[in-house]
Amino acid sequence: MADGSGGIGGQTAPTLPHNIEAEQALLGALLVNNDVYDRVAAIVNETHFFDPVHARIFETASRRIQKNTLASPVTLKAFFEDDAGLAELGGPAYLVQLAGAAISLYSARDYAQQIYDLAIRRSLISIGQEISLKAGTVDVESEPAEQIVEAEQQLYSLGEQGKVDTGFQSFLRAVTDAVNMANAAYQREGGLAGISTGLADMDQKLGGLHPSDLLILAGRPSMGKTSLATNIAYNIAKTYKKGARPDGSEGAVDGGVVGFYSLEMSAEQLAARILSEAAEVPSEQIRRGDMTEDEFRRFVEAAKRLEACPLFIDDTPALPISQLAARARRLKRTHGLDVLIVDYLQLVRPATAKDSRVNEVSEITQGLKAIAKELDIPVIALSQLSRQVESRDDKRPQLSDLRESGSIEQDADVVMFVFREEYYKEREKPGDHDVDGMMKWQEEMSNLHGKAEVIIGKQRHGPIGTVELAFEGRFTRFSNLVKTYQKGAGDFH
Repeated sequence: MADGSGGIGGQTAPTLPHNIEAEQALLGALLVNNDVYDRVAAIVNETHFFDPVHARIFETASRRIQKNTLASPVTLKAFFEDDAGLAELGGPAYLVQLAGAAISLYSARDYAQQIYDLAIRRSLISIGQEISLKAGTVDVESEPAEQIVEAEQQLYSLGEQGKVDTGFQSFLRAVTDAVNMANAAYQREGGLAGISTGLADMDQKLGGLHPSDLLILAGRPSMGKTSLATNIAYNIAKTYKKGARPDGSEGAVDGGVVGFYSLEMSAEQLAARILSEAAEVPSEQIRRGDMTEDEFRRFVEAAKRLEACPLFIDDTPALPISQLAARARRLKRTHGLDVLIVDYLQLVRPATAKDSRVNEVSEITQGLKAIAKELDIPVIALSQLSRQVESRDDKRPQLSDLRESGSIEQDADVVMFVFREEYYKEREKPGDHDVDGMMKWQEEMSNLHGKAEVIIGKQRHGPIGTVELAFEGRFTRFSNLVKTYQKGAGDFH
């Protein structure tokens, strides 16, 4: 690596990491054979070159190649007749010198990668210096918390650059991926292509939770959105097994590592809910410590089982979408991550304030979908529904009931609604004087008791419809509904 002492191109920052020889080798290869451009264009652009003269040569050559015209020392000479920087290096003869010194066309991609890596290092130094400078300037307008968010955003956008393996892929590769996924589903019991939710009827309808999907789980307050999300999280985490996957990589072969953003409830409250479900002890009794000896024993055993579960909870309130993405990326890197749950969407903050709430929600849903695709995991985001549900006779939610529904409905791969008719029927209890009404109400209540519906309103890869589940309010637990036509209760988990 050059130390910068030669003063090429009049550089004034000799301490910044760079490699002049790599830049010269890449430009030389490009000027000898323009086909090199297609190999390196996905990795570098002119902004990644340390020497400004090299940056201008690459930019001019790129523009000509993109127009299907030749970029060689002869054709570029006309563009650099009056370039003062190039004159310092020997004028247009320097272009001939670059082409003559081209060592290997096949190494061009390696040179490009090193130029890119060094540019990223310089950007990191620049961001670090800017953070240091801003932190040292005490200003009423610039709060430390805002500076942290701003720094996170800069690092996030820097991390998003240079994903070389993106872009077009051959149809053969796409077909191979599809066949491998179908084969995995065929080999797996129950024929699931994705991760099992632990709820058989829901798995059957969804085919499990698929990587890179954004699933919206919506409902009115008290319908049990958070309960269903925690149930799914616990079911996935408790069945986690690590091993070798069919593609040879190491990871979850059953269940998975779950990340849970709880923006409304504290981690302690969420843990109490999961413990209540696992120990079959009502959550209010856990809070009060009002338990029998048997219940307390079950509670302690459940807590021990949960200790080994790879379930990570982040209860930081009002997280910006940029931080949410950065933390998910960090969790995947340190512990692995197979499913991400966000409770709930309307409490996530946009990276920057927008002129309308619809635009803010649009940025958040697009951000969540981007996380799902980048980390190749399913993301389940809970969402509130508007009050218009309450004004209808049939209280079953519809897609149009989603708050700021356009962007949510558009970006989501699956939209599900949690609905418990029992909740509404309870509030229709007639007065004691209405004997007939009371009898009819009691009959309806007994039919609805302990039942819930998950209405699938949209699904890109499968059918829409309704999944019936059992709901035990005391333990805030959803489970498979035992149908009358099934033999025994073997399917009730």
